[in-house]
Amino acid sequence: MIRAAVLGTPIEHSLSPVLHRAAYQELGLDDWSYDRFEIDEAALPKFVAGLGPEWAGLSLTMPLKRAVIPLLDGISDTAASVEAVNTVVLTKDGRRLGDNTDIPGIVSALHERGVDKVENATILGAGATASSALAALARICSGEVTVYVRSRARVDEMQEWGERLGVAVRTADWADAADGLGAPLVIATTPASATDWLAAAVPAGPGTLFDVLYDPWPTALAAAWSQRGGRLLGGLDLLVHQAVLQVEQMTGRHTAPLAAIRAAGEAALRARH
Repeated sequence: MIRAAVLGTPIEHSLSPVLHRAAYQELGLDDWSYDRFEIDEAALPKFVAGLGPEWAGLSLTMPLKRAVIPLLDGISDTAASVEAVNTVVLTKDGRRLGDNTDIPGIVSALHERGVDKVENATILGAGATASSALAALARICSGEVTVYVRSRARVDEMQEWGERLGVAVRTADWADAADGLGAPLVIATTPASATDWLAAAVPAGPGTLFDVLYDPWPTALAAAWSQRGGRLLGGLDLLVHQAVLQVEQMTGRHTAPLAAIRAAGEAALRARH
């Protein structure tokens, strides 16, 4: 049996097992298994050290995306750009290599919806997901990115990420976030309910909103955006596209079954409600 798993805490809500198992079934990988483990930063080194040759890969969620880096033999330029690893591939020669599929996952999800280039963009929030969003925008945004921050402590951090990633970043106060909804692309990276107050401020004929939440869905902002005719992407789009890339890396298959992975995720979310 070839093994893979998702690690993090809390982990019981993770859709990764559903997505990866659906891919294995579609690909005919009957000898593959994918599990979840409740692992915190303190337990991570022992877990990684105990991985045997039957292990092919790991998916990592919070709070392990940075903590895993010292335990690896190398990381990709993409992962290094945001100092975060969400994917570990265990090679046949015993190496442990880290990557970040969240960043290309955002780009792929947008590409699927016809968004390949934008002149400017807005990011709502400045937490860990915001840095991945900024790295994705470095690939598709030709102009300025305005980041609306809820904490003044995040201002310098987002400016530093912008310099590091080669993106022109302007930070603005959270109270003024409604001003950013007119951008051609808005990426919401905040926790549930944080953007609810913005629903009433969605302009007529909005552009594209990528709200990284998937449960509850739709958020108030996403619902208002859709009602006003805007293009809408949700957290499941990100989960699906980053999972496709993880499956391809872990299995060595060139094309993971996007449709089957998405269908499994949609069914799992429906079953929760």
